[in-house]
Amino acid sequence: MTSVVLLGKPEREIPKLPYEIVYTNTRDMEICSMEIEPILPGKEIPTASESAENLCCWRYGMEIDVLEYMYVKYARVWIPDPEEVWKSAELLKDYKPGDKVLQLRLEEGKDLEYSLDPKTKELPPLRNPDILVGENDLTALSYLHEPAVLHNLKVRFIDSKLIYTYCGIVLVAINPYEQLPIYGEDIINAYSGQNMGDMDPHIFAVAEEAYKQMARDERNQSIIVSGESGAGKTVSAKYAMRYFATVSGSASEANVEEKVLASNPIMESIGNAKTTRNDNSSRFGKYIEIGFDKRYRIIGANMRTYLLEKSRVVFQAEEERNYHIFYQLCASAALPEFKTLRLGSANYFHYTKQGGSPVIDGVDDAKEMVNTRQACTLLGISDSYQMGIFRILAGILHLGNVEFASRDSDSCTVPPKHEPLIIFCDLMGVEYEEMAHWLCHRKLATATETYIKPISKLHAINARDALAKHIYANLFNWIVDHVNKALHATVKQHSFIGVLDIYGFETFEINSFEQFCINYANEKLQQQFNMHVFKLEQEEYMKEQIPWTLIDFYDNQPCINLIEAKMGILDLLDEECKMPKGSDDSWAQKLYNTHLNKCALFEKPRLSNKAFIIKHFADKVEYQCEGFLEKNKDTVYEEQIKVLKSSKFKLLPELFQDEEKVLSPTSATPSGRVPLSRMPIKPAKARPGQASKEHKKTVGHQFRNSLHLLMETLNATTPHYVRCIKPNDFKFPFTFDEKRAVQQLRACGVLETIRISAAGFPSRWTYQEFFSRYRVLMKQRDVLGDRKQTCKNVLEKLIQDKDKYQFGKTKIFFRAGQVAYLEKIRADKLRAACIRIQKTIRGWLMRKKYVRMRKAAITIQRHVRGYQARCYAKFLRRTRAAITIQKFQRMYVVRKRYQCMRDATIALQALLRGYMVRNKYQMMLREHKSVVIQKHVRGWLARRRYGRTLRAIVYLQCCYRRMMAKRELKKLKIEARSVERYKKLHIGLENKIMQLQRKIDEQNKEYKSLLEKMSSLEITYSTETEKLRSDVERLRMSEEEAKNATNRVISLQEEIAKLRRELHQTQSEKKSIEEWADKYKHETEQLVSELKEQNSLLKTEKEELNRRIHDQAREITESMEKKLVEETKQLELDLNDERLRYQNLLNEFSRLEERYDDLKDEMNLMVSIPKPGHKRTDSTHSSNESEYTFSSEITEAEDLPLRMEEPSEKKAPLDMSLFLKLQKRVSELEQEKQSLQDELDRKEEQALRAKAKEEERPPIRGAELEYESLKRQELESENKKLKNELNELQKALTETRAPEVTAPGAPAYRVLLDQLTSVSEELEVRKEEVLILRSQLVSQKEAIQPKEDKNTMTDATILLEDVQKMKDKGEIAQAYIGLKETNRLLESQLQSQKKSHENELESLRGEIQSLKEENNRQQQLLAQNLQLPPEARIEASLQHEITRLTNENLDLMEQLEKQDKTVRKLKKQLKVFAKKIGELEVGQMENISPGQIIDEPIRPVNIPRKEKDFQGMLEYKKEDEQKLVKNLILELKPRGVAVNLIPGLPAYILFMCVRHADYLNDDQKVRSLLTSTINGIKKVLKKRGDDFETVSFWLSNTCRFLHCLKQYSGEEGFMKHNTPRQNEHCLTNFDLAEYRQVLSDLAIQIYQQLVRVLENILQPMIVSGMLEHETIQGVSGVKPTGLRKRTSSIADEGTYTLDSIIRQLNSFHSVMCQHGMDPELIKQVVKQMFYIIGAVTLNNLLLRKDMCSWSKGMQIRYNVSQLEEWLRDKNLMNSGAKETLEPLIQAAQLLQVKKKTDEDAEAICSMCNALTTAQIVKVLNLYTPVNEFEERVLVSFIRTIQVRLRDRKDSPQLLMDAKHIFPVTFPFNPSSLALETIQIPASLGLGFISRV
Repeated sequence: MTSVVLLGKPEREIPKLPYEIVYTNTRDMEICSMEIEPILPGKEIPTASESAENLCCWRYGMEIDVLEYMYVKYARVWIPDPEEVWKSAELLKDYKPGDKVLQLRLEEGKDLEYSLDPKTKELPPLRNPDILVGENDLTALSYLHEPAVLHNLKVRFIDSKLIYTYCGIVLVAINPYEQLPIYGEDIINAYSGQNMGDMDPHIFAVAEEAYKQMARDERNQSIIVSGESGAGKTVSAKYAMRYFATVSGSASEANVEEKVLASNPIMESIGNAKTTRNDNSSRFGKYIEIGFDKRYRIIGANMRTYLLEKSRVVFQAEEERNYHIFYQLCASAALPEFKTLRLGSANYFHYTKQGGSPVIDGVDDAKEMVNTRQACTLLGISDSYQMGIFRILAGILHLGNVEFASRDSDSCTVPPKHEPLIIFCDLMGVEYEEMAHWLCHRKLATATETYIKPISKLHAINARDALAKHIYANLFNWIVDHVNKALHATVKQHSFIGVLDIYGFETFEINSFEQFCINYANEKLQQQFNMHVFKLEQEEYMKEQIPWTLIDFYDNQPCINLIEAKMGILDLLDEECKMPKGSDDSWAQKLYNTHLNKCALFEKPRLSNKAFIIKHFADKVEYQCEGFLEKNKDTVYEEQIKVLKSSKFKLLPELFQDEEKVLSPTSATPSGRVPLSRMPIKPAKARPGQASKEHKKTVGHQFRNSLHLLMETLNATTPHYVRCIKPNDFKFPFTFDEKRAVQQLRACGVLETIRISAAGFPSRWTYQEFFSRYRVLMKQRDVLGDRKQTCKNVLEKLIQDKDKYQFGKTKIFFRAGQVAYLEKIRADKLRAACIRIQKTIRGWLMRKKYVRMRKAAITIQRHVRGYQARCYAKFLRRTRAAITIQKFQRMYVVRKRYQCMRDATIALQALLRGYMVRNKYQMMLREHKSVVIQKHVRGWLARRRYGRTLRAIVYLQCCYRRMMAKRELKKLKIEARSVERYKKLHIGLENKIMQLQRKIDEQNKEYKSLLEKMSSLEITYSTETEKLRSDVERLRMSEEEAKNATNRVISLQEEIAKLRRELHQTQSEKKSIEEWADKYKHETEQLVSELKEQNSLLKTEKEELNRRIHDQAREITESMEKKLVEETKQLELDLNDERLRYQNLLNEFSRLEERYDDLKDEMNLMVSIPKPGHKRTDSTHSSNESEYTFSSEITEAEDLPLRMEEPSEKKAPLDMSLFLKLQKRVSELEQEKQSLQDELDRKEEQALRAKAKEEERPPIRGAELEYESLKRQELESENKKLKNELNELQKALTETRAPEVTAPGAPAYRVLLDQLTSVSEELEVRKEEVLILRSQLVSQKEAIQPKEDKNTMTDATILLEDVQKMKDKGEIAQAYIGLKETNRLLESQLQSQKKSHENELESLRGEIQSLKEENNRQQQLLAQNLQLPPEARIEASLQHEITRLTNENLDLMEQLEKQDKTVRKLKKQLKVFAKKIGELEVGQMENISPGQIIDEPIRPVNIPRKEKDFQGMLEYKKEDEQKLVKNLILELKPRGVAVNLIPGLPAYILFMCVRHADYLNDDQKVRSLLTSTINGIKKVLKKRGDDFETVSFWLSNTCRFLHCLKQYSGEEGFMKHNTPRQNEHCLTNFDLAEYRQVLSDLAIQIYQQLVRVLENILQPMIVSGMLEHETIQGVSGVKPTGLRKRTSSIADEGTYTLDSIIRQLNSFHSVMCQHGMDPELIKQVVKQMFYIIGAVTLNNLLLRKDMCSWSKGMQIRYNVSQLEEWLRDKNLMNSGAKETLEPLIQAAQLLQVKKKTDEDAEAICSMCNALTTAQIVKVLNLYTPVNEFEERVLVSFIRTIQVRLRDRKDSPQLLMDAKHIFPVTFPFNPSSLALETIQIPASLGLGFISRV
């Protein structure tokens, strides 16, 4: 809820109205949720006649001066403050021109008078509107001045916890002194590919901008990171390099990015140290060039260093440390490898104990040492070199402990056997005497002679320190050089990005030579920065065609000239260094004489003659001259260097020898190295010359040269600036010191950037944005079709001074303060609208109250009148009721009297009539009994006669039937023995069906005859019944009359006596019962009272126990339920995690597989030598691979070299491995052949024994056997030929073992190719011959089928002769195997037929037995019916007959169905067998001679009829497999298939082909087809993997194929929903469960690829459609933006909207439905899509401050509701997709709820359960009001939220993982489609397959 203060002057206070106000303007809607505050007395309110528009015109009319309008009452300004730099105050009255004093009120409530400067009369700077505070870009502020910048940074840093802010082209980074979770890989991915202005400020955004500009503009880039020590420069540079390493990625290039990052620990250890301001201060500058190739991947890097602070090696100030490496060495002194260094504590060495602070809190130097050594190893610095480095460093430490003893004032000496010097000399490998001598002496050379001069103790100490510094500096350069060698690129560099980590402007109490050089470098960098900023401003103006004038900005060229020009400070310093007796004092005097009073930037301190002051761009700095000359000379005695060069320690001389040739990291590249950039890299600082001319170039001269080269490099690149700010000197987290911040802002150039921007037109709006924001200020007639002209017209009315704005081509440019002016006008207009809304609401409330009172009065009147009418109606009703009661009472009395008389009369009549009827009944009863006795006697006699007759008839029938059955049984047995029975089986079944039909007809005839007999019997029965009825009636009448006459008196007397006895008995019983009842009542009452008491006690105990039991049960139940729920959730999570892990592994496997294929393709492309030999197409012999396993091996060995069009030397080993594999396979076959030969020998022995018992007979079919023996002889010779060729090949390979053997063109290589080619050709011929031989053996087996014992032995003899003619063991084995398989096949077929025949006989016998039983039952039923009366007999017989016929019909129908199934099955089997026998007979007929054909008898052939009932199988030839895969998978267009054909058609076709292969029991065909199918799908997806339609199509078909394999697998779990017909189609021979798993893995890979495809399609739409586009126009007002313009939220032609996303979702859904994808799978895809949408939207929301507002939350909720509506339309609400949007929904709700009180905090904590604590706090920190009616979130409220969420255990990760893919499952979804009904369209080109 936001507050609106209404203007006006009411007489009294208007009460507060807590209403939600929604106000609208014409064609522009602004929605705001507000709480209207009471209007205080004294404020002005417009009259009712004044409209809002008139009020606004009155407030900002043209006649009012803008200045007066801005400095009015309640306006806020900034005033200077000594403590806080700037303070905010509010004007208490309007400012009028001429006023000298402003009446102000501070924020703490104190009033004061602010005096204006009488000369300048400059007003204090105005404060920006609250909606502009906290902007991402400082240039977006309307008022651009120092207090506004400082306040904006403070608000972002303290309140929003945002450390990065843009200032035009500069990124301002404030060190938080706290680890923030904003540098993870998820953040890198979020910034990757984004425009710099589209996301919140970040170092990653700058890095991404540099990376994109490098790729887009083909220009090298630089990132310049500067700031004070401790501001975070090194960390910022490190994160920038990490971003490049992550985004560019170069895993295939030996982890170059890891090496680049590994250089940081090394450089920090040798170049960083603790200072008073920073624990890890970089004491050198470095420029790292990261090289990229043409694909913009990191290939290498190069590092330049600047101005190492060598003096720190020998001196440290209080609370400071030396370089880290020394302390790391001391902390690791106990390691075994460091024992020889003789190190100790850091407090022992002079060079490490001066600062008095050897330990840094929170830093373990020993661990840091391990990290340093690991980084050295990674960068290729060997362990020996590492120990050498540590040896030199230890030597430096020991050198610092060397002491000197004075002899006199001009000489000194080293104490004898001085231990530190001994250790130093041992470590350095130099002579102790020489080093001790030259430490105390120096050599002087004159023109004529050279002599040695002793030096004083002070000079000796200085010389010692100079030597230590020189050794360390050379070691530093050597390490940097080796780091550069390790980072050197192996390929040509295309471009680079440089990261400059350089010291910022420094000023201390004592400033020396180092600070002078640092500030000099910053002057140069500031100049380059100013020129770049000015250049960008100029380009922007020229691009927009804005007239511009030169902006007056600070140019620091005079300061640079003062330092580096001729006779400048550096020049005079070098000149003084050349003087023999030059000193710091004389140099200071020269400076005074040269520049004092001549240069405005040079000053002399009042109280010192050894210092000077320079006015830098940032501040004045006083430099102490002491030490300048010494540090500039950097003097090292030549004799000491010579001693070190003569060292036996190899590494030490390497640091000094040939220094003019050895390249430092800052020098030019050595010869032979490829430079890292297209422009040559010049040395950053020149190396010294030869040893004789050493140190002629001073440090200042070297630094000036390296700085010039650095500026040349930066000017040749596109710079990007990062300015690091140190918020406080105490390293407190998120603590902001305004004084220190202002100092750094002035020093780093941020304020200068602001000033340059403010001098021009800093605020820039596009015409559309301006129109959207300020549409409220326009009238309807002002709005034109041309937005540009509309904006011009409105601005001319609103701002009178035309110099305050300019119209560009696409933007409007405003001067500073004009946006705030427009915002104030807009706010006033909205306030007037609020007043009108308030007025209207109050009137509406009063009208509503009046209408309510009027309605109440009318209601009261209506109720009173109704009451009166109801009373009158009640009186009338009572009168009428009294009359009605009288009428009914009189009628009752008369009616009762009449009823009594009538009852008495009827009683008399009843007694008389009863007596008469009872007499008549007794007479009739006697007559009826006599008739019944006669009837039973006559019936018994008739039944006895009929039984005897029936038994005789039945006995005759049984004898006859037994005789007929025996005849039939004998006939059936004869037929069963006959072979012809099997052939006529189906004919016999038809005859049986006809016989059964005839039997049914006969039984129907018998039934009709029985019906006729029963009708005749019924007629006779009816006549007899009529006669008997008349007799019964007559007897009844006589009997009743007699009974009535005799028994009436007796019965009456008996009844009277009985009644008297009962009366006496009843009276006595009544008395006894009354007495007992009284006694029992009394006892019962006592017992009841006692029981009640006990019952009450028991009830209380029971209730208590029940309550306890209930509580315990509830607790146990709740705990168990809770535990069960938790365990279930945990198991589900574990299952999902395991599934996700498995699917991720599959994804990784597919990625590696694709990588392997790509590498293989690249390797094939690299091959250039043509293939020797000839090309050959694939043969059809692969169909026999299941029978001859070795053939597939040979084929592989043959095809691999033949498929390679251009083999090379790399391929030769592959051929040799195949050859060895072939050899191994041959040996295995020989062993198998030997085993078969042994078995054949046993068979031969058996045949010989049979031959001894058989007489000789002439051979039959001699011609055929001769032909076969000739063919076998040919095969034997060919086999020998193959063996000879194989031996030749082995011999050729064993003779030459040279490497040239396997090279193309070598003899062995040619022999291998020729032999493999000939082997493949001979194998084809051999396979054909083997097929012919097998067919001959089968036919031979049929011909010699035994009919008699004699023929059996004869055929065995012939077969034995045939076998003896086979000389080749391999052929004999193959023939035997073929014969054995044929025998097994025929035997199994005969057994199955015999079994089925026996089953049929059993069923027929059972049927005969059932018919006999049924006949007996009918006869019994007939006998029973004859005994019943005619009516009951007919009904019972009919009922039994109907039941019998119904059961019989049902049984016959079941039998017919079974018989039909059996017949169809047998017909199919006969068809297959006939086909196989026909093929064998054809093969046999082709190979027998004409004479043989004449001799053999012709057997009858059954021609099967063509069946139209298909079995749901597809048959294809083995050689057509590749064509099938090509037409059905590789070249299939999904669009045509999805639209025109049934879904999943390719899957059904493939499965039907698999079914046929399974039906043939061909495992090789099944395996080959499934493998080809899987590989084909992978090829299609690799080729067209970015097409959603293709991926969706094959995902659907793969799942359908998987479901078919499950549905028809034969497993009960998958057959529940099958029809009986579908169950017949199940696979019978193979279990394809393993292939189902492979297909499931393939489906998972396709699903993941589908997710990646749709993610790539949706990714560009999500942010624009969900966040940026205004679906509800006018809700979210556009805020002013800075230089980094974001993408406009106004819908242009090229932008995406929510409708674009929904259209894309519709497209995805329709495609998946067309392809027949499973509904459950569609739900999973939709869930994944919605997760991507939610995650990407939320991540961008968390990284964009401009999107976190109330109106944007409303926009997001509306967009989410549209997505939910889409889910409802598609019936996908139960897919779980809505739940994935829950974090986004809660974030939108969080933006809209109230955020003030503790109740609000509690509501937020309970509402946002899907958001993490980090996300909630981030949203609250980023919340930004778009209008001034909204309020910011207080810091205290955020702290309250954090406290309440303290115990919540959630992930600390800020962003959602947008790349996360949910684990996919494929629920079984059987198909109801019958396979036999599927038609194959001709458009698929599958004419070569046929339906079976």
